[in-house]
Amino acid sequence: MNKFTILFSITIISFFTACSTRGPGTYSGAAPGSNQPSAPKSYSEDSNIYNTSLSEQDFTHPTMRSYVIYGIRYYPAPASVGDEFNGLASWYGPDFHGKLTSNGETYNMYDMTAAHKTLPMNTIVKVTNANNGLNTVVRINDRGPFVGTRIIDLSNTAAKEIGMLNAGTAPVKVEVLGYYNNNLNDRNDVGSPVNKNRKIDVAAPTIDPRPVEKKEDLPGTSYALQIASFSKIESAIKTQEAFKNNNGYRAEIKDMENENGRIFKVWIKGFKNAQEVKEYKDLGYFKNAFIVRED
Repeated sequence: MNKFTILFSITIISFFTACSTRGPGTYSGAAPGSNQPSAPKSYSEDSNIYNTSLSEQDFTHPTMRSYVIYGIRYYPAPASVGDEFNGLASWYGPDFHGKLTSNGETYNMYDMTAAHKTLPMNTIVKVTNANNGLNTVVRINDRGPFVGTRIIDLSNTAAKEIGMLNAGTAPVKVEVLGYYNNNLNDRNDVGSPVNKNRKIDVAAPTIDPRPVEKKEDLPGTSYALQIASFSKIESAIKTQEAFKNNNGYRAEIKDMENENGRIFKVWIKGFKNAQEVKEYKDLGYFKNAFIVRED
């Protein structure tokens, strides 16, 4: 299978491509130079022990920047607890064992981890095999898969747990359980309760009562996509930095007032007309985003 690992430096994103071909069920034993652990790191299915919001550390991580593979631009974005995705799962193992993942960890095919194209690093997801009902819980720590319609790439052990190791692929349902606060100092403390205080302070979004539907644009009118709103300027700035350059579009902060006081809204701007912003919104990169109009 093909697999890409994305390595991020402080300011530059570099892509290193690794290609391999394997047949399902052709591998037995540990990768060269590796020691298989007696028990893989595991994650609880109890969503109550995880953050319901992405930590600021993970939200501002370089892996949240958009990137291009095979001419397709991907926009990583947070998901909500309970969100479900259906598609094809695959797995990757010995050819990548011991190499760096997108977030800088050393890939261990015996750990309960997975790769996803857009979910934030440290997202905890439950993966259920639609063919047999078996499920497992994994933590996202890599980007991929970039093959066909596959939506998630599981570790060797995770694939084994849901009975798809020999088949190589399987139709699955992926459910978001929450976010694991995986600090450098507690990476071995997997599955324990996380610090629920370390999360972005997100103000409740205001739903636009009159979505933009006009096909013709009025002179002097510009359109934007509101992707988030915050009660703290610091969180708005972090969001702006994370999405400041999205395929030619820019992120701006709007300082406004509502009945609850001061609020900082983050808008994606740079659209030529209403149709362009609508098409961008329909891509589904930002959950609960809505179109706004500036006259």
